[in-house]
Amino acid sequence: MAPADGDQRNDRGGVLADAVARFGRLAPRPALRGHVEAIWRSRVGDRVDAPLVIVPDARIDLIWTGSQLFVAGPDTSPALAPLPPGARVVGFQFRPAAAGALLRAPMHALRDARVDFAEFAGAAGRDLAARAADASDDAAALSILQDGLARLLADAPAPDPRLDALYARLQRAGDGESDLARLARAAGLSERSLRRRSLDAFGYGPRTLARILRFGRFMDALRARRGEPLAELAATLGYADQAHMSREVAAFSGFTPSQVRRQLGAPVAVSFKTHRRD
Repeated sequence: MAPADGDQRNDRGGVLADAVARFGRLAPRPALRGHVEAIWRSRVGDRVDAPLVIVPDARIDLIWTGSQLFVAGPDTSPALAPLPPGARVVGFQFRPAAAGALLRAPMHALRDARVDFAEFAGAAGRDLAARAADASDDAAALSILQDGLARLLADAPAPDPRLDALYARLQRAGDGESDLARLARAAGLSERSLRRRSLDAFGYGPRTLARILRFGRFMDALRARRGEPLAELAATLGYADQAHMSREVAAFSGFTPSQVRRQLGAPVAVSFKTHRRD
């Protein structure tokens, strides 16, 4: 993995985590699946000499670094993770609207924050981190973490299905609508109640949630090496135009769409329909 060069870094000196770290996903144990969607593992490249840029994805994660167990709250802007070359990280990605059952806190209170798990789980959280740190290897640490989370989630309530439906509605490709009145009617809630529940469950109101999920579709498109011109990609994803997409991508990543595309290695397409720059 090559070091990050100046063209790849944002104005804070960071490089996209997706570009310089290898990610793998595995299914959690059955006891966790009502609240944990996936376990991801990441290894930073050995020659990476820049902090990693973590972009918003409308999710909450419990992250283990080998020495620290902490909650990564819902982000609204890119965050820097100053991990050393070769670092290994494990994350438990919660299902939409499911983290509150474990953390017993509104997600808007954790927005753009990284908080030690012991702040939520007390002695049980400290003990879990200590036992994982004493594990013989990464596999043993992961087993300890899954066992501990299963115990903590044993009596946790399931996510509100109305919020599951809201998330799914806003996540669908091409469905960029975030009209609060329409969403509230679909959920069978008042507008005020829907916004409050959305803030508690996701950390965002419905409109911000919709923007971040659309940005996620942009990232997915580039990860899939879709090579259409940026103006066409903007239209496909429901942005008003390419300039609108560029503003949103910059807000959530710190990069232009072209910079993101270059970092992720997608082919650059040439369009004869537009000469607009991002």
